[in-house]
Amino acid sequence: MNRRLRTALAVTAVIGSGLLMTACGGGDESSASDSSAASSSQASPTASGGGEGGSDSSGSGTSKSSGGGAAGSGSSDKSGTGGSDASGSDSAGDKSGYGQSCGTNDISWSVSSEDQAGGYFLIKATAKSGITCILPAELPVVAFGSDGTQAEPAEQSAGQPITLRAGVTAYAGVNPKTTKEDGGKELDSLIVSVSNDDPNPESLKVGSFVVDKPIVSSWHTSAADAVPFSS
Repeated sequence: MNRRLRTALAVTAVIGSGLLMTACGGGDESSASDSSAASSSQASPTASGGGEGGSDSSGSGTSKSSGGGAAGSGSSDKSGTGGSDASGSDSAGDKSGYGQSCGTNDISWSVSSEDQAGGYFLIKATAKSGITCILPAELPVVAFGSDGTQAEPAEQSAGQPITLRAGVTAYAGVNPKTTKEDGGKELDSLIVSVSNDDPNPESLKVGSFVVDKPIVSSWHTSAADAVPFSS
């Protein structure tokens, strides 16, 4: 084999070896790149999953905390309901007869003219149907016509509270004229109420009469005790 041929073969071998090494090296690099990409691809879902897991854990914690708050709210509601029930129990039921004061419009009124003690008017008060109430231990408020003159007490002391209910009548006596002299104002009605601040006074027609220094008794459960004797 001549020198040229050997040289050509040597060059060919070197070139072939270089190409082979280049091909092998490229394959390794590509393989390494693919392996890295695969590793990265596998790691990415894991990291993402970890992130979602962290979010779920946080969400679970929030939900649990919220549940705790709801439980606390439920406890508060239960307490509030108990208080409401207790209050409702205290306020439930018909309060008639349990200290409710009578208003003038809770009463059926009537009046009659009597001859005893020089003549007077006997006022009768009965509770309207279905009502039970208490007349206070005060004088009835009695005025006359549009004049506005009020009767003064006929007794030294006030009476006792009277509970009006079915079958109970309260009586008060009114003497419109206690003076011996002639004179006075001629009027024709009594205006009565249970107290000075009652907004519904009742006007009772009794015919014409003379008013001069009138007096009124306290409330009594007996008509005989309601005679308004003047001192």
